[in-house]
Amino acid sequence: MKIDLPESVLEILDKFDGFGYEIYIVGGAVRDLLMGRLVNDWDFATNATPEQILKVIPEGFYDNQFGTVGLTVEDYKKPFEITTYRTEEGYSDARHPDKISWGKTLEEDLSRRDFTINAMALGAVQSTKHKAQSEKTKYSVLGTVYLIDPFNGQSDIDKGIIKAVGNADDRFSEDALRMMRVIRIAGELGFNIQGDTFDAIKKNAPLINKIAKERVKEELFKLISSPNPYDGILLFRNSGLMQEILPELEKCFGVEQKSPGRHHIYDVGTHLLMALKFCKSEDTVTRFATLIHDIGKPQTYRKLENGTITFYNHEMVSTKIAESIADRLRFSKKEKDKLIILVRWHQFTVDEHQTDSAIRRVLRNVGLENMDDMLALRVADRLGGGARETSWRLEEFKARLIEVQKQPFSIKDLKIDGNDVMKVLRLRSGPEVGKILSDLFEKVVNKEIENNKENLTSELKKFNDLDQ
Repeated sequence: MKIDLPESVLEILDKFDGFGYEIYIVGGAVRDLLMGRLVNDWDFATNATPEQILKVIPEGFYDNQFGTVGLTVEDYKKPFEITTYRTEEGYSDARHPDKISWGKTLEEDLSRRDFTINAMALGAVQSTKHKAQSEKTKYSVLGTVYLIDPFNGQSDIDKGIIKAVGNADDRFSEDALRMMRVIRIAGELGFNIQGDTFDAIKKNAPLINKIAKERVKEELFKLISSPNPYDGILLFRNSGLMQEILPELEKCFGVEQKSPGRHHIYDVGTHLLMALKFCKSEDTVTRFATLIHDIGKPQTYRKLENGTITFYNHEMVSTKIAESIADRLRFSKKEKDKLIILVRWHQFTVDEHQTDSAIRRVLRNVGLENMDDMLALRVADRLGGGARETSWRLEEFKARLIEVQKQPFSIKDLKIDGNDVMKVLRLRSGPEVGKILSDLFEKVVNKEIENNKENLTSELKKFNDLDQ
């Protein structure tokens, strides 16, 4: 295997070597390079202190306590991060070390990392350090770089497993967010989590409540955005983290939906996971809305004497729960607003007898900008309940959505305005102008006249004729 590095990365390695410092590519970048994946984040580890790093790259910036210097590089969205070797002690908040000391060796630095597939390093073959390496040192040459892999991370990549470095309990008690991270990485890569590591997540799951909700939400969104969100959310649930982070969703499992006259074949929780599996939207909020759209069903469950199960007004209860979750996980206002719209109105009627007014009402409630995502949720809802992807009613509804959008939704969509009314009828501003516009709008809605300026102006002139 040969690894070719970008020129900007090679320049960093050469600069530090020129100053006599050790420097290595570390973290997820190494894992992704070995897997042939696109690298978005470039992280480096060095024996240079932050002050020394800034002498090598004066254009860098340093504003943290973790020994990390950032460097903005053209063509990369995220800055390169160059961090001094370090050791850590004490994690009283289950997230950040109480004490950081600069380390002396790369191996020492790698030993504090989370998972074996993230605890590898790549160094430049032409570096002074590599030339001085003993033949007994364990490494592999991969073209212009060599791999240092003290915890057999490359082997774990080949096996498709994620395993903690050292004792898994220690790693998760040091930083509880690592539990969400391992679930997310497994979902992204389609990997399994090694037994002892997974058992440690289940044991330490309550520690996730010590982590800032913004960070938890960030990892959850990455998981839902992954190529395998269904598998990831299954791991999320089986690990015990769902109970800690989304207890309302956990309550949905075991709530039966099978009953006479109903199409559902799964319990509520399984249906929600299956809906997520079939959701084709790339939008993360839409995927999350799909995952929780029926989350109010446990509270509205009723079983009638004939065996029929009902969930009357579950969308209203689901909306309240969605709002609570959005607040708890610190959604942005934009994310929260969209989530609530999708959950609240996902039950819209699809009926061949619907009037244009009813369809316009759906569009007003959902918003034109959200309609494609709402339809993606609706199709995922059908597939997640065991129904076919679409129906003739849904296809007819889509066609009518397009047709109805050609009509105005409100008076402001008319091709004339109050100024035109006052000019044509020689009126002053006042209630009469609004009444005339309202009358014109009704005629357009009822398809008595077309919504273009010429027709509307001609219709306006009739008001003059009526007054004479």
